[in-house]
Amino acid sequence: MAEEVAARRRRQPKPTGQPRRIPQQKRGRERFEKILSVALALIEKNGSDALKMSEIVEQAELSFGALYQYFPDKSSIIRTLAERFNEQGRACVEAELAGVTDAAALRLALCNIADQYYTFFRHEPAMRDIWVATQADRLLQQIDAEDMEFHAQALLSVLVRLEPERSKGELLAIARLTMQLLAAAVRYAISLDDVEGRSAIALYQRMLPADITRLG
Repeated sequence: MAEEVAARRRRQPKPTGQPRRIPQQKRGRERFEKILSVALALIEKNGSDALKMSEIVEQAELSFGALYQYFPDKSSIIRTLAERFNEQGRACVEAELAGVTDAAALRLALCNIADQYYTFFRHEPAMRDIWVATQADRLLQQIDAEDMEFHAQALLSVLVRLEPERSKGELLAIARLTMQLLAAAVRYAISLDDVEGRSAIALYQRMLPADITRLG
């Protein structure tokens, strides 16, 4: 048995953080989604650090070969889940920033984004765990960096519209730091109990300047 396990480990591909392939056929897609569903439930129960491919195989009722056909390692599973969660966050940011026409509306939009992100993470413990995991795993840090740059670019488009005479480089620096601080505030808030967490978000919102476009 020990030799079989060792042999299986040797056959496993090196960690890439990427799914091997996304199936197009219905049967393969159903199997792909089942793997993600089982992994999400295990992360919610035990945390991402404790996620094991052997448990996914057992609970999804698959062979190791079937699992590795789609996901070569657990980082690729966590990455896929993180990217799906990020899609929801991006939709939130885009929706809030879409109607911004002045500095006051921008400040309100950022407050709303902080509120929605906090509520989302508070009610999705698995996502909260995955968000932390993307900070600790070098293979997953790229996901967070790409997501933060998306948010920064979305905010930049608003800043350019509100302050067309300003240097784009200067506005980009403001956009990047603003979104980083927002994410940091939410990360801190979800580390607290709910009452303290909501107070922390409220404090962050009060600290936002009345006119972010005038920074720099």
